[in-house]
Amino acid sequence: MSTFDQRTDKTLQELAEGGQYKHLQMLGSPMDAVVRMRMDDGSFRDTLCFCSNNYLGLANHPEVVEAGIKGLRDYGAGTASVRFICGTFTPHEQLEATISKYMGTEASYTFVSCWNATEALFPTFCEAGDVIVSDELNHACIIDAMRLTPVIKKGVKKKVYRHSDMDSLREKLVECEQDPEINGQAWVVTDGVFSMEGDIAKLQMIRALCDEFDAKLVVDDSHGHGVMGETGRGTHEFCGLVNDDGSAQVDYFTGTLGKALGGGAGGFIAGPKRGSELVIQRGRPTLFSNALPVTVACSANKAIEILMAEPERVQKLRDNTAYAREQITAAGFEVIDSPTAICPIIVGDTAKAISMSKRLMELGVFVIGFGYPVVPEGTARLRIQMSAAHEREHIDELVGALKKL
Repeated sequence: MSTFDQRTDKTLQELAEGGQYKHLQMLGSPMDAVVRMRMDDGSFRDTLCFCSNNYLGLANHPEVVEAGIKGLRDYGAGTASVRFICGTFTPHEQLEATISKYMGTEASYTFVSCWNATEALFPTFCEAGDVIVSDELNHACIIDAMRLTPVIKKGVKKKVYRHSDMDSLREKLVECEQDPEINGQAWVVTDGVFSMEGDIAKLQMIRALCDEFDAKLVVDDSHGHGVMGETGRGTHEFCGLVNDDGSAQVDYFTGTLGKALGGGAGGFIAGPKRGSELVIQRGRPTLFSNALPVTVACSANKAIEILMAEPERVQKLRDNTAYAREQITAAGFEVIDSPTAICPIIVGDTAKAISMSKRLMELGVFVIGFGYPVVPEGTARLRIQMSAAHEREHIDELVGALKKL
């Protein structure tokens, strides 16, 4: 047996013995408030779903589904190559125009995932002498993009500030000014909504510091699209960073089409046109990987159109979240307070969180327990995620199952 095989088997055995082994749950239906889930005996059972990022209930919306089917019929499965070689389909152009309008930016460019978009942004935009300053609880795609950038672009520096601590951010920016090796552009990057905590970035204060220190602000708002703000445009709308003409007071966004905006897949960079042009010319993920599948481009475009036309979906999500927080708290659980649709219940131990998740599944409720390495040791949690697809009776059933724990 090879060295790799031995150490992999050892790791998997330790996870199983420690109660931390993750099992993929098999679904036999579209994503919705209730899904058909395969049981251990092979049968399928209706199960309440409170772990999806399908925040607006659009993943199974008939118009979203039909748009994807029509795109597949009209254009086939995909480009079978990268866009600069074989061309761009009309739906890609349409989607990118829709994203720009929705986000309040001059331009946008799509990728097969937000992870792909984030790993395109920094290695493409940064040069020697630049510095990336990141919140310590930013998503793993940002962390990996920061690790990757100095490998591709020698001389790019990295700094990390304490979570949502503006004094710490200021300290890091002052250090950047005083470091003779940092003589280029400073980039401050933050999640809009922090997915494990459910809290939001202090975007107004971060914007002010970026202006003071001539830094570019990059916001990954994957969990803010369709959720935050009066019309669901995102955390920047919630924080009042939208100009009178609808333009965003954020330099660049990265975002996903795989959560509230259709739920299929895909990501994007949105910002000034010069950024999109640079990504097209120099971005390795755009030069060496295929375009977003056209069926996803069509379905995501329709999802954003529905969101912009039906802001009442955002209000229903907000109402559902407020009711769920109230009822879960009344049942004796401590939910981290947040204006987002993420309702984390901290339980501490990873094995305990997984055990509680398994018991909820037996009670007909699909909620995932998160532990290390997704979150730090000792902060394992049940992460309950609300959707506009949920009705009051669904939430009541969730709370009833939690009480049985």
